[in-house]
Amino acid sequence: MSVRVWDDVRPMLELHHEIVALTTLGHRGGAAAKRRPVTVRDLVDDVERALDARGLERPHVAGNSLGGWMAIELARRGRARTVCALSPAGSWTAGTAEQTAGVRKIRRAFRLARLSPLPTTVLMRSALARRLTLRDVACHGDRLTPAQAVEATRDLLGCPVLDDLLRTEEEIAPLDPLPCPITLAWSGDDAILPVAVNGAVARARLPQARFEILPGVGHVPMIDDPASVARAILRATGVTAPITANPL
Repeated sequence: MSVRVWDDVRPMLELHHEIVALTTLGHRGGAAAKRRPVTVRDLVDDVERALDARGLERPHVAGNSLGGWMAIELARRGRARTVCALSPAGSWTAGTAEQTAGVRKIRRAFRLARLSPLPTTVLMRSALARRLTLRDVACHGDRLTPAQAVEATRDLLGCPVLDDLLRTEEEIAPLDPLPCPITLAWSGDDAILPVAVNGAVARARLPQARFEILPGVGHVPMIDDPASVARAILRATGVTAPITANPL
């Protein structure tokens, strides 16, 4: 996806932190990948360059799915003060059903977006269409506005490195002891990386990480419940102030 997926979470975080939001290398709106196939290591290298350019040595880091994986790798490199990894990808043994089941669903979402019988801007006017189109990544895709749903679809279709990442043989390596406090915040209704499967792998590889489940949200919880995501991130950074939901 892109930095836009955080639009409804960001205002709640900005009450407590200065926010630097990045779109990942090779994604729509991000820097172009200079070599292919792109690897997760390449993506993390690009974030390190962005941190260096801003003079940020060890910021709090949060990310979802691929971004959660990248956040863990930044911690491994000593570049994170704390991490909140939301349903991090890479919580699998490469090539097994732990990885391939989720990959199949992402490919299905891509095919659905590409083969839509109506122009995206027309289709997404329907709440039912938004819910069905986004069902693999969100429980309540209809909570997005039509404009947000259109941008989310364009982000998916406009990611030239998608196939590189879906074919990766990389995975999260064990990390024990932790280099900094890490929170694994898993979507309770994650259809891409189920908590019972991939969450269990992540807990085994990061046994000292704090683990919590976000109820009633899908793989991209920022769509379903921005306030729940903001609370999880703020808890990870040590902020305990109450957060009021900011409905779409």
